[in-house]
Amino acid sequence: MTIKHLVITTQRGRIDKVVSEMISKLSRSRIKKLIDKHLVWVNGKLTKPKYKVKAHDKITVKIPAPKKLSLVPEKIPLDIIYEDRDVLVVNKPQGMVVHPAPGHPDHTLVNALLYHTPLSNINGTYRPGIVHRIDKDTSGLLMVAKNNLAHYSLSDQLRHKTNVREYIALVHGNIKEKGGTVDAPLGRSRRNRKKQAVVSDGRHAVTHYKVLERFGKYTLIACRLETGRTHQIRVHMKYIGHPLVGDPLYGPRKTIKGHGQFLHAWKLGFHHPRTGKLLIFTVQMPVIFRQVLDKLRRQKYCGKQNY
Repeated sequence: MTIKHLVITTQRGRIDKVVSEMISKLSRSRIKKLIDKHLVWVNGKLTKPKYKVKAHDKITVKIPAPKKLSLVPEKIPLDIIYEDRDVLVVNKPQGMVVHPAPGHPDHTLVNALLYHTPLSNINGTYRPGIVHRIDKDTSGLLMVAKNNLAHYSLSDQLRHKTNVREYIALVHGNIKEKGGTVDAPLGRSRRNRKKQAVVSDGRHAVTHYKVLERFGKYTLIACRLETGRTHQIRVHMKYIGHPLVGDPLYGPRKTIKGHGQFLHAWKLGFHHPRTGKLLIFTVQMPVIFRQVLDKLRRQKYCGKQNY
């Protein structure tokens, strides 16, 4: 149990908002849960999430120690595209988390992989074999290292940008140009700690995109990553005014319903760690993605308003 003592000076607003700003590691939802569990006190008394702090308020926050994650192999079906003694390429379904983390302790891709095969062990306790990630609601190809030789090689290729990573995305709006490049640094949003944003002091990030098909209100694009920052495509496309369809974090509320953002890692390439041979893999989009595109095409050719 960690105990934080806060004294209000210039801050104003609801206690959940103020405390989350003063303790950056805690979100507003987390603060609300702590209040509901009677772990937040104001001036020696229990409080409620709607309480509005005042000058000189003394707030005590008791933060329980995080539960330890246990990495247990789980018999979960895997869509394996390629496998040998060194590497494995898997088609991750939309909705699956890549590795265990607070809030997602099990049923992850790593849990499934461990049941299937031994993995490299140089990337932390809860990320064995994981060289790169894609978001929970992004589907598509991931390369996995089965041993440390493979892990060092694949990581080095990512670092030197010699591998291939291409995505297909459906975005809002009509992109008139044939394509373009977004070169904008990314970092944690100063307004919402759960989001990434374009910030002046962020990490270098470059996304190349080209238009594949236009549907009036929507555009289907292919994206090629030059760097691999968290939420890179999602943030970059929002930055240029074309957020991803279905994106619950960066997109508009009025959007096409699905299971999260319409973003699919369709193409992956790398040099084999042992032979040096260039391997290229592709995989088709999930059913719901294809169904939405089919509907947009029918409406386009019939001259109807898209969604």
